[in-house]
Amino acid sequence: MSAHQTSMLTKQVIRDGLDYILKGGLRIKNGHLPTSQHSIPSNFIGVCVASNANPATDDYVILQLQKLGIQRVRLDFTYGDLNSFNARFLRRLIAENLETTLHILQPFSAAKNMQSKAEQTIWQQFLQEVLSAFGNHIQAIEIGNTLNRKRWAGYTLDGFLNAWAIAHTEIKARGITLIGPNIQDFEPLYNISLLKTLKDLHQSPDIHSDNLFAERITEPERFDHRIFKYHWARIFKYNLIKKTRILQKIGHDFGVNRTVSSVAFWAIYRIQRLLPDGLQKQADYAARYFLLLAASGSLTHANWGALICQREGLISDGLTEADYPDLERVAHYKNADGDLDHYQYHPSFNALKTVANLIEGAQYIGPIATAKGLEIHHFEKNGQHFHAAWSINGKAALLNTVYTENTLHEAKILNRDGEMLMQIPDLITESPIYLRWDNPALTTPNPALAKDMAIHAHVKNLQYFEFKAGNWQGLVLASDEADAELLMQKLHPDTLQAPNKDGALRHARNAIWAIADPRNSAQQLTVKQPMKMYPHKAFLDRFKPSKAKRSWNGAMELMRRGVGTAQPVAYFEKMGDTTLKQNFYICEFVKADANVGQIFSAYSRDEHDYLGLNPESVYTQLAQYCHTMHSRGVHFRDLSGGNILVNINANKQLTFSLIDTARIHAYNHGIAFNLRIADLTRVCHKLNWTGRERFMQIYLGLSGKQFTWQNRLQFQLYDFKVSLKRTIGRKGIKRLLQRIKGNT
Repeated sequence: MSAHQTSMLTKQVIRDGLDYILKGGLRIKNGHLPTSQHSIPSNFIGVCVASNANPATDDYVILQLQKLGIQRVRLDFTYGDLNSFNARFLRRLIAENLETTLHILQPFSAAKNMQSKAEQTIWQQFLQEVLSAFGNHIQAIEIGNTLNRKRWAGYTLDGFLNAWAIAHTEIKARGITLIGPNIQDFEPLYNISLLKTLKDLHQSPDIHSDNLFAERITEPERFDHRIFKYHWARIFKYNLIKKTRILQKIGHDFGVNRTVSSVAFWAIYRIQRLLPDGLQKQADYAARYFLLLAASGSLTHANWGALICQREGLISDGLTEADYPDLERVAHYKNADGDLDHYQYHPSFNALKTVANLIEGAQYIGPIATAKGLEIHHFEKNGQHFHAAWSINGKAALLNTVYTENTLHEAKILNRDGEMLMQIPDLITESPIYLRWDNPALTTPNPALAKDMAIHAHVKNLQYFEFKAGNWQGLVLASDEADAELLMQKLHPDTLQAPNKDGALRHARNAIWAIADPRNSAQQLTVKQPMKMYPHKAFLDRFKPSKAKRSWNGAMELMRRGVGTAQPVAYFEKMGDTTLKQNFYICEFVKADANVGQIFSAYSRDEHDYLGLNPESVYTQLAQYCHTMHSRGVHFRDLSGGNILVNINANKQLTFSLIDTARIHAYNHGIAFNLRIADLTRVCHKLNWTGRERFMQIYLGLSGKQFTWQNRLQFQLYDFKVSLKRTIGRKGIKRLLQRIKGNT
């Protein structure tokens, strides 16, 4: 190989990878499904650990490992660590009889220079010193460091092979298990070529390692859109299970029969780009990730990393994003930052503790539901059977459609964090639950997600209750069972009746009216019911969920993304209703100082001090709100000014709340630019052109874009469309008939 090679992605790597792929090397029949009937190692889950100059941190880490019930750890070790706190900490890990993998890595500058004989000598001497001091006391040594991320590792391909050859000689001479080469993420060209090359050199590792991340596709279960984009992802089905099985197969094909995931985590800040409940989602993902890895049957073990870190740890160090080190911790978890007094558990700590306690040493029996949005996996341990059950984000399954009533009453049910539930939940949500029995439990054939139903799993202090009475069905969001019963009784759909126009907040295609909140007479609820169905809508809506359910779903999609809307309370729909009018959506009543349409109309009349609001401030705050909504995957589709309620505090800070949520389309990524413009043309319809241009400059500036003539044309086309509706459309005809009637 060329001494001038500067990238890991060489022609040889590409040739080796393509040759393997074209010969069908990545092909596994039903590779996206887990394999049944296999044992899960007793120390399947590990964690990457670090300490610092304070010896008390060693004690703290050991205590947390004991609380987690985890015996397997991975420690980064580099030049200078033999004389630092890291050597002290390593001795402590060994003294505690922890199964320790020592990840020996070079500093970036040394890795970059590994074609130098002098640098090779330094590396060899360092390895000899480390192995002499600790080689007889550790479980394994890992060599390699995010090799396909040159900006982190520093290696060229030639340089890494030099480092590996030296390490292989020194480590195997002492009979120590060798792990490598530590590829980052799922990029199998590197795994293929490196394992092939090492096999040809008779330098294969004992265990093949990859940092098997899933955070960039958001959820552990999702098919990876980065490989073939969203449309093809469902066809090729590259989910986490398939990735582990492929990595295992690559290892087997090149003579390495064990595969591990060395490091993976979900960074809270990255989760929060889409979902504000970053801490809760990290915990959900941690449990779901390790359950799927266990179900795959493809890995010897898998590690979470790091134990202590505010961004991705199971424990926060109390610092901020600005304090994060320049080098990603996946490349070098150098030390635990912060002060012991400020360390706090993230919810993921208990989530990982629970899953480790349940699955380590268990037998995986097989999947009951998988790869279709609902995951239910059957394990057996110590004579007890348990199911781990969860859904993808924002979806749910009705528990009583999966299990019989007797089966549920015989179950002991734990939540994600290991707490026993005293009440059987009505839903399986994105936050896993565990159902345990002494004998195998019967399930219904082909359990599936509740059809066309969205929820927000992490509404604080509230839970979901199924409503079923006669021909009515629905869902209620309440604090507890008694609260739910009260709402179901007082808001029973048989008793809900729309008032006449004078008694309604709105009475046109939909009737919207206010009623007293049965939980608090000082508060009000808003009820919405369809009243008119035009023929074409009646035909099209037969193929959609009820309007009440669509309103519920839209509000839920907004809530779980942290976008302000009226708090949903319930939806009810009559089964078999051919009129499409027998359905009700109920939410909390939002008192508003104004709506955006009123504010923009005032500005168009040159009332620039309307409600004491400065136009620039309104444009800025609304632009940020809309940009957040769009960046978090919401295409509102009816974003008129009247549907954005505004409350104003004493400092003229605005709180926005969206209503009329039935038309929302929601995605797991930021929406396309053309969809954003489609929303914003509606928002700005009542605003003059000076205001429109300023608002759009602010909005587009948040994405580094400018307001172009093409954008202006889209606004003009929307204005034209509205004017047509008012003249020759349904509204125009209605006005004409009223005018004729008035003249007669």
